Parts: sequence; C-alpha cells; structure tokens
Amino acid sequence: MTDRSDSCTLHLDVSGRVQGVGYREALRAEALRLGVRGWVRNRYDGSVEAVIQGPRAAVERLVVWARRGPPAARVTQLEARPDCGGFDRPYAGFERLPSA
Repeated sequence: MTDRSDSCTLHLDVSGRVQGVGYREALRAEALRLGVRGWVRNRYDGSVEAVIQGPRAAVERLVVWARRGPPAARVTQLEARPDCGGFDRPYAGFERLPSA
C-alpha cells in the first residue's frame, strides 16, 4: 500500500510543439517507468494536458522530464498546478484519453 502522506497529484498544461511528435505516448511510457499514475490527452488548442499522481519524488522526476519531452518535442511552457496532500481520486494506471 502506498503511503498517502508521500503522494502527490499535479495537473499539467504543456505548450509548444507537443502534438504530432509522440509526446503523449512518451509521457505515458515515462510515467509507467517511474510508477506514476494518471492520464494524458491532447487539447484542441495544440497543448497537452495531464494529471499525474504518485510518490512525490517520482512525480517531481516526471515533471522534470515533461519540461523536455521526447527528442522531437519543443516545450515552451509547462504549468503544474499542485494538488499535493489530497487523494480525491486515486488512479490505477496511466491512460491516454481522447482529445478535449
């Protein structure tokens, strides 16, 4: 069982050249590698949105990765809105959601 006091949930908005470059799948793969749960999806405005949840250190490592993204991506802005300490909706895995 995960220690919820060490868990963190962040909502990410990522802008730049992040669609059509494998960003979502690469984020999902990195999240799974780090043991982070949540979801990722494209936005109609050209950005990518994600909710990431897991041990604080793993979530922080994923945010560092997300600021770079995969090789073909060019991240110009990443906004992370913390929801640390709250575990309103625990995620079981990491999903790719339809665009919104």
